[in-house]
Amino acid sequence: QVQLVESGGGLVQAGGSLRLSCAASGRTFSNYAMGWFRQAPGKEREFVAAISWRDSITYYADSVEGRFTISRDNAKNTVYLQMNSLKPEDTAVYHCASTRRACVSGSILKSRSEVDYWGQGNQVTVSS
Repeated sequence: QVQLVESGGGLVQAGGSLRLSCAASGRTFSNYAMGWFRQAPGKEREFVAAISWRDSITYYADSVEGRFTISRDNAKNTVYLQMNSLKPEDTAVYHCASTRRACVSGSILKSRSEVDYWGQGNQVTVSS
């Protein structure tokens, strides 16, 4: 059974940084694209970033491009989201995400409908 377990959220002042981690288990991690979504209160869950399975090509939402970096460590079965220059509007619950489709581009995870597995979510709060 595939499991995604996030860690690393918390409270930070505007302009600060946080790093989220997502540990995956239950399958061969390196064969799957991984991504991050977020959901702010009263809003729909939205795509944040994704990384492909093999060449680690990355994809970002316009709102985080240049501030957030997604990366993966296949030896540790872990994907990371480094968040810099945080803004109050980045406040949300952040969810790790993946697809059951092996060996595909991370670009498919731009669509919520392609997500088959979700992490439990981790709160990130940015104070002004």
